[in-house]
Amino acid sequence: MAGDTPRIGVLALQGDVREHVRILRLLGAAVCTVRRPAELTEVDGLVIPGGESSVIDKLSRAFGMREPLRRAIAEGLPVYGTCAGLILLADEVLDGLPGQQSFGGLDVAVRRNAFGSQLDSFESDLYVDAFGGPPVKAVFIRAPVVERVGAGVEILATLDDGRVVAVERGNVLGTSFHPEVSDETRFHERLLERVRARLN
Repeated sequence: MAGDTPRIGVLALQGDVREHVRILRLLGAAVCTVRRPAELTEVDGLVIPGGESSVIDKLSRAFGMREPLRRAIAEGLPVYGTCAGLILLADEVLDGLPGQQSFGGLDVAVRRNAFGSQLDSFESDLYVDAFGGPPVKAVFIRAPVVERVGAGVEILATLDDGRVVAVERGNVLGTSFHPEVSDETRFHERLLERVRARLN
């Protein structure tokens, strides 16, 4: 970390990388894209963006990233995953494609595309007690849902019907939705808080 500026990586194998880079820079972080193990060792925190979880999984193995990512998460690297990123952080993927693997780190079971196709995308205002203040404008695009929450995992947000869409445990944070596309910064701020706490 240079001075007091945390260095945050955005996993850039596939997905909406630019949107996360923009939000993190807006919040004053030094941001870099991460595609290779050497780049992962240079960051203080990591965002795993939305995209296609099965494609990110395959590319992580092709680039030799899967095991370094699993190890970094297990060793306490602060990580935030949105949509596909949440799927990749889940210990259990209920409806993954044949051979699909996750990085793990969150003791949850996640169902991919729980809300249908991209045509079924929607927005919802979510109240997050941990934030207080106004509701989060959450954008769901072919989003997953958390169907099982393990011990020690905190539920941060649910839909009106009770379905879990934001969770956290220790250094790992995940949301079913995309705050980066609605200029919602509080989840990224929460990641930065975790990073600074770990570095101090």
